[in-house]
Amino acid sequence: MREFIIGANDAGQRADRFISKAVPNLPSGRMYKYLREKNIKLNGKRCEISTRLSEGDVLRMYLPDEYFSAQPKPSPEGVSGEVSVIYEDENILLAYKPAGLVVHEDSSGASDTLINRITKYLTDRGEYDPAAEASFAPALCNRLDRNTEGIVVCAKNAESLRLLNEAIRERRLKKRYLCVLAGIPREREGEIRTYLEKVEAENTVYVRKEKTPNSKTAVTRYRVLKTAGELSLCEVELITGRTHQIRVHMAYIGCPILGDGKYGRNGVNRQYKQKTQALCAYKLGFSIGGRLGYLEGREFSAPEPEFVKRFFGSVAE
Repeated sequence: MREFIIGANDAGQRADRFISKAVPNLPSGRMYKYLREKNIKLNGKRCEISTRLSEGDVLRMYLPDEYFSAQPKPSPEGVSGEVSVIYEDENILLAYKPAGLVVHEDSSGASDTLINRITKYLTDRGEYDPAAEASFAPALCNRLDRNTEGIVVCAKNAESLRLLNEAIRERRLKKRYLCVLAGIPREREGEIRTYLEKVEAENTVYVRKEKTPNSKTAVTRYRVLKTAGELSLCEVELITGRTHQIRVHMAYIGCPILGDGKYGRNGVNRQYKQKTQALCAYKLGFSIGGRLGYLEGREFSAPEPEFVKRFFGSVAE
């Protein structure tokens, strides 16, 4: 028998979702069988699948020991504890992700990811103890491509994660980007609205002028800040957040991001010796309530990217 006392980070979850995370060795079919047969009890009574757990609840699982065998932990070897912190409090951490670093583990199998760095950083500081958490771990609320730099948001507790994810779904986090374009948009300020469809097998996104079963609406606003020869420095605001959205939309209007090897112009990229896309998530504004209400109206900025200094000197006009 194994007993779990529900803590603050586990409260509010459905029972079956908590069990899936707390006992990952337990197949879902077996879990539902044990719930039906009352081998899993909540506060001494039958536990329903959809029951929402509350802090202080006691969940007892009368299961074979094999399901509770220790799970392999990500090895700290090869994971840097170095995190460039833009802002941090007891609920959230805003980190600067450099180009070249992945946010989560991908097909390359690299363990030195942004989330692993943050987890190690918080563990080393005593702010996160994996052994004390049954199902929660620090989690990133937004993603950036490997070769895009800028601000990434990490939630330190479950309530903050819920609020941040909700704010992102409702478009209450204002995200602005800086990018260098190979070309100068005909309209110096505008809105791009199309449908985007991702082809998973190619990891490539395509513009569709009409709605298709697999496409999603994508809206991007942009403003040209500076020009230098055939290059332009743009500020971009994401209204929707689709995969590769800025990169695809800028290429769609004939001004791909400098350094973009997938949607850009390789000859121009070589000419300017730009090996990664000149794209940075550089400002993040909050419109959020609840536990994070103290962040309402605040805006945070990343350091000015090197590619801006290289081609334009600074953002200031």
